Amino acid sequence: MSFRTRRVLISVPFYIVFQFFLLKYIFLLVGGVGDGYILIPALLIGFNRFIPMIFESRKSRPLTRFLTTIDGVWMWASLLFLIDILIIYGIGRFISLPLIIRIVLLAIVPILGIYNYWKAHQLVVHEKTMELPNLKRDITIAHLSDVHFGSVRHRKIISDVADKLNGLDCELAIISGDLADGSSVVELDDFEAFRDVEMPIIFTPGNHDFYMGIESVIDACRNAGVIVLDNESMEFEGLNIYGLTFSFDDRSEPKLDESVIKPDMVNIINYHVPYFWEELSSLGFDVQLSGHTHGGQFYPAIWLTNLMFKYNMGLFKNDLGRYLHVTTGVGSMDTPMRWGTDSEIVVLKLKRA
Repeated sequence: MSFRTRRVLISVPFYIVFQFFLLKYIFLLVGGVGDGYILIPALLIGFNRFIPMIFESRKSRPLTRFLTTIDGVWMWASLLFLIDILIIYGIGRFISLPLIIRIVLLAIVPILGIYNYWKAHQLVVHEKTMELPNLKRDITIAHLSDVHFGSVRHRKIISDVADKLNGLDCELAIISGDLADGSSVVELDDFEAFRDVEMPIIFTPGNHDFYMGIESVIDACRNAGVIVLDNESMEFEGLNIYGLTFSFDDRSEPKLDESVIKPDMVNIINYHVPYFWEELSSLGFDVQLSGHTHGGQFYPAIWLTNLMFKYNMGLFKNDLGRYLHVTTGVGSMDTPMRWGTDSEIVVLKLKRA
């Protein structure tokens, strides 16, 4: 049983209890219904949290993917409804809100939901520039991360990324982990659309890639012609690119030293998480490419991730003149919603300083 599956199964009883009280207080705002009527949808929501996941771990199907998407959207809505309820009850302590006002305030959530769902499916391209003194010539790289192929975003997200990459004037694409999200099995031909991309694609695994078995993800990558850098390096047009794999599993990360650095080249480390930039920069890496945070993905989670991660999203440069780029990612984790962040591919223009 994967880490993700265990995490979901353990949380389901608490999730059902949360859903029961959430629905109870929503209905109380508009008149109220009996607890027995509330328990039934709460149980159905809880069952839909894990039953499709069990089937998806064996074989992905349109029905179970649809049910998983419903679960993801409702998870997002549950958080927003909770905030909405707290606001309504907080105001209600001081003034009596008419029924129509309470309904309008509750209706904000589904209205925001339409926008959030649409926003999560709009893949945009941003451009950023890095000036590097030891660059032999200008090079343009497409940086992306957190595609999260799985039950919620399946083969279409791979074809969307492939189409977008083919429309870019880049020499190389680098994926910083979480190509798969572990919510469904990965079949050998699931990433086949990448075969049609006209530039080389480099991928280094992140934590989600391990949840259903890293071997299937790597096999699907290689079948599609994607270069996998799993704690190893390669050279490309004056770039020394090292892929440092990140996992929550028992797999230990290698301890890097100066031997991985090539002083006469631009040294890039592809590392899923925006950790250890100071140490890796001091070691000699000119550029660190990361993802993982999703930038928080949507409000109010953005505020939380800004507190959790020193480098949550964007391009950073230190006193050594070295860079960290943290992308907000292509896909989404669990819930297909975005608000305040983009689903993005970032064109990094590496220029001679």
